[in-house]
Amino acid sequence: MASEEVDAASIDFAVACWREEGQWTVLALPERSTSSAEALIAALRQFPGEGGVFGFVGVSDEFFVAVRQAGDHTRALISDGTCIIDFDLAEELADFIGLEFDEDDLEDFEPVGDLSLFADFGLDATELSLLCGDADLYPDEQVRMIAKRVGFLPQLSVAIPPE
Repeated sequence: MASEEVDAASIDFAVACWREEGQWTVLALPERSTSSAEALIAALRQFPGEGGVFGFVGVSDEFFVAVRQAGDHTRALISDGTCIIDFDLAEELADFIGLEFDEDDLEDFEPVGDLSLFADFGLDATELSLLCGDADLYPDEQVRMIAKRVGFLPQLSVAIPPE
């Protein structure tokens, strides 16, 4: 596949989010942590958290990836499956989690991966799918809606100030 390399210029935001003792913490991730899926997952493994740590990376106003890292277990979601074809980070992440896909079956604005990523925090797969499928929302807006629903919007707004 000929895909676009994800470099610092194409990263809109990258954050790690985790909860300890009922309190959410959100920190911006360093640029080097978005150079590949492996670098992102390695960076997330450095953080604590009840139920693991979430990582969000927005790329070129096109899509976002959400990764949930708990110990050695990695789960992930790519907000727009067609981006697997066009962007290295999405392709690497799909490979990393063992996501099987057929290029002909990928639909615009259809999320792929683990849609139950946030289910234990009150955001079910159906609602997440509808949110990711909303073509009127930019990736940062989608992530803000997830954060609001899950409960860390105030902390996210500090790490990624609204435009």
